[in-house]
Amino acid sequence: MKLQKGHLDNGKIIWLVLDENYLPVDPISKYLKYLDSIERSPNTIESYARNLKMYWEFLTDNSFDWRSITLEKLSEFIHWLRNPQPNVIRLSLQKAKRSEKTINHALTTVTSFYEFHERIEKIKEIEIYSWQRLTKTKYKPFLHHLSKNNLTKTRLLKVREIKTFPGCLTDDEIKTLINGCNRIRDKFLICLLYETGMRIGEALGLRHEDLVRGEQNKIHIVPRRDNFNNARAKCTVERAIYIDKDLMRLYSDYLIEEYPEGVDSDYVFVNIWSPRIVPGTPMLYSAVDDLFRRLHKKTGIKATPHLFRHTHATELIRAGWNIAYVQKRLGHSDIQTTINTYVHLVDDDLKSAYKKYLENRNKS
Repeated sequence: MKLQKGHLDNGKIIWLVLDENYLPVDPISKYLKYLDSIERSPNTIESYARNLKMYWEFLTDNSFDWRSITLEKLSEFIHWLRNPQPNVIRLSLQKAKRSEKTINHALTTVTSFYEFHERIEKIKEIEIYSWQRLTKTKYKPFLHHLSKNNLTKTRLLKVREIKTFPGCLTDDEIKTLINGCNRIRDKFLICLLYETGMRIGEALGLRHEDLVRGEQNKIHIVPRRDNFNNARAKCTVERAIYIDKDLMRLYSDYLIEEYPEGVDSDYVFVNIWSPRIVPGTPMLYSAVDDLFRRLHKKTGIKATPHLFRHTHATELIRAGWNIAYVQKRLGHSDIQTTINTYVHLVDDDLKSAYKKYLENRNKS
């Protein structure tokens, strides 16, 4: 099996899963085309294609027909993901081939794939869901009392994940990373991610018109589906992020000192120095990856764009921000996502508050 990247005449990227005869696997191609038609992001389509490639390898290894799969056979896919090498027994002390999060993502892809083919009546329905009445939830939505007795669709195949928080960057680490940048553009990108908490796809999709100067400097996050660099804002609703004048001043320095002259581009982050790419071409995800690899090598600090997002949100919550304001600023569609992601603050802050309580008690 092979995952093949292709380009259409209009420059659009497509993904194909090829079989051992180098022919596209038709059921997968139809599903990926469907994802593209409902405007799923290119990165999402690529990850789904990779998961389905793994699934087809599992089917081939076990001589299973994809149209007559059962829940029992699907459960074997979990074991295969943990150890895809045949005739090898994994010892309990050895690390699994893939994490629980990766396995769950693959299972989500496969179940969605079968749901699609059930809807277009290519296969019969597979019993991969159960209906349960959820009585214990951390968050009660508005009008919960009207819907609390409704049954909820729950996937039967799911691996229990250990929830871990990726951590935060310290003030010294952030300063070191900023000082490690040789270009104003790169410094502006680092500061932007830290000061706003925006996703890297949102940053790479920014246009000059999105940055508004004035008494209240702000940045508009506008969901767009036609970005040249395939950058996507995960949210579907436009929002505004207020910023300070220092960040806006750094943006002005970038435009004056480094932005290519004579380039007619409305993208904020563009290629400037690479001899292989035309100046003014919108910056790609790969260029950001290269930047963070260079910074890691130079500073010894292993950071990612998403780590700045976690750092920003954590600082806001510790500063006493209402969780609903944090949700709005981050662009989470559901406040429960914000609560679940930053629930670690509860334990940390309780410990800090108790320590302060002891200090005050001892003084009195």
